[in-house]
Amino acid sequence: MEITHLRRIGIFSPHLDEQTKFYAKVWGLDKVAEESDAVYFRGASSEHHLLSLHASKRRGLHHIAFGMKSEDEVDRAAKDLESKEIRLVCEPRPLDEPGGGYGLRFVDPEGRCIELSAGVAQHEGGWQPKNVQPTTICHVVLNTTQIDLSTEFYTKNLGFRISDWSENQMVFLRCNSMHHSIAFNRAPHASVNHVAYLVSSVDEVMRGIANMRKNGIEPAWGPGRHGPGNNIFCYFKEPHNYVVEYTSDIDFIDETTYQPKVWKRTPELMDRWGVAGRPSTDIQQAMEGDPDPGWVVGL
Repeated sequence: MEITHLRRIGIFSPHLDEQTKFYAKVWGLDKVAEESDAVYFRGASSEHHLLSLHASKRRGLHHIAFGMKSEDEVDRAAKDLESKEIRLVCEPRPLDEPGGGYGLRFVDPEGRCIELSAGVAQHEGGWQPKNVQPTTICHVVLNTTQIDLSTEFYTKNLGFRISDWSENQMVFLRCNSMHHSIAFNRAPHASVNHVAYLVSSVDEVMRGIANMRKNGIEPAWGPGRHGPGNNIFCYFKEPHNYVVEYTSDIDFIDETTYQPKVWKRTPELMDRWGVAGRPSTDIQQAMEGDPDPGWVVGL
């Protein structure tokens, strides 16, 4: 199975209007479509949208979408998943979300809805420069009660590769040469830990920090530079307690020579610059997220 990239994430929102204002007016995204119960946002790349908010009484993950090269690849993926008795909640078909395309959706072992899609509409220009300009979703970190099972599921069934471990607390998985597009963190319950938005450089990270401060939001952890992935980071709590990150300069991996390593969970490796300190209790609690019973329960 050849997944090309992390396309987008959808999250449930109990406060749709307020979160829409945050992502469109503060975080640096553009609203590209709106439905009665959902709002869709693009970044500075050609991807049709990278975030969708879905009205709900609870917080949690609506879906994560990964790209594939063609409709044929999606069809082959469906046959492969069904042969492994992995539940499809949406058979391969034209997608009815803004941006269209062709895709399928299935449920992973902890009830997360995962989309595989191809042929989604792309933007050709139309981006207006902003104070900070996220391009794509760099990675999503998910909390899990079953880190070994989750790792096995995504590597054996979806073709992800292990990039690194942070002791036995976190595992970083890649679907292309970027160090990680998804990571799993050992936790008491399944939930969204945080969503990282890629920006072009450390200068853009710093402009993002300045812009957030102008809007009354201080960094919750960072800036700093991680050990695993080597990426520059700065984390914030958005208005309804999801954790979001500006990140840049993440490592790209040579598949022919790279060997995964196990990083110790020490302050000097969590932040190689030594300026961010340990994440506060407040941001750690926010990263725990609300216990997520799974996608079907959110409908």
